[in-house]
Amino acid sequence: MRNVLKALLIVASVLLAYMCYRSVMNPIEFEEEKAARDKVVIEKLINIRKAQIAYNEANEKYASNMKDLIDFINTGVIPKVAKKGELTDDQMKAGLTEEIALHLTPEDAAKYGIANYDSFMTNFRRDTNYVSVKSSVFGENFDVSDFDVVPFTNNQAKFDLKSTMFLTKSNVEVPLFEASVPYDVYLNGLNKQEIINLNEKAKTLKKFAGLKVGDISSPNNNSGNWE
Repeated sequence: MRNVLKALLIVASVLLAYMCYRSVMNPIEFEEEKAARDKVVIEKLINIRKAQIAYNEANEKYASNMKDLIDFINTGVIPKVAKKGELTDDQMKAGLTEEIALHLTPEDAAKYGIANYDSFMTNFRRDTNYVSVKSSVFGENFDVSDFDVVPFTNNQAKFDLKSTMFLTKSNVEVPLFEASVPYDVYLNGLNKQEIINLNEKAKTLKKFAGLKVGDISSPNNNSGNWE
């Protein structure tokens, strides 16, 4: 009987030690896995932001869905200005701007301190060419096949994308967008209690329970909530 009790005590001690070990290691291992997943998801959110910025420059609004954004990456073009020559400080002080310089006449050259009109017009140029969004923003070999797919979800989940026109206090409409993914989605498969803790913490702090870039409720300069 005494041997049985000793054996039970040993087993209980081992189990208790293991439980103590897991109670310490679970949060550490979870944070390591979360950090690894965060990095990959953030990279995709940054790419979404890049595409949205280009889309806004071309359309004066943000894409409201992934299909339109992906189509823009594949087929869209954006202007690229090749610059030759710069205005001097004295010329700018005299009121010369790039817009004026591009249409400068020989009669007006002198008032901006330009002695040789022909030489100035030869050496000051702004040529606009149109280049593909894909090659200029991401590189020609960029793969858009999974652009909207959330990593670590076996291709089962996609990023949520929203856009709106925000009316400021001065009655000016400002385009906004937001791309996001909840913790529950991209951390699925990790320690459930740790995910619950993350969600509760976000709720307490009144923050989004996940990763997102941009904000449709107020302008935030397209920042990510990890920045």
